[in-house]
Amino acid sequence: QVFDWVHSVDRLRLVPLLGRARSAADAPLQVLIQVNIDREASKSGCAVEEIDLLADAIAQQSGLQLRGLMAIPAPHPDVSRRRASFAAMRERFERLRARFASLDTLSMGMSDDFEIALAEGATLVRIGSALFGPRLRRD
Repeated sequence: QVFDWVHSVDRLRLVPLLGRARSAADAPLQVLIQVNIDREASKSGCAVEEIDLLADAIAQQSGLQLRGLMAIPAPHPDVSRRRASFAAMRERFERLRARFASLDTLSMGMSDDFEIALAEGATLVRIGSALFGPRLRRD
């Protein structure tokens, strides 16, 4: 009830829970599907093969509005490998947008690679460390 967006739907079991939590009187919750584009064990996100299944489930929930995809590709030192991940996300986004006209958000890229992400079609980037400096580690 206090959120307008969720950027991290990565499991089918979350979809009905979010749908039930949204009151019919409220505007639909805006949803991004989180994709683990590089299949990193340390990151959350669905596999590319699960995108369509999640999208269909979200579309069936009246309290949810599918808006797009989100991914944080692996921070490869080789820029061409990062670009390939961003390009793969853009391609998946375009495929999904052909099915769902409401898609307008491709969230990918962070402070260290936002230029590449924008060149590959990102509409939303996370640039916290560029603005606020590196995160402090708590050990």
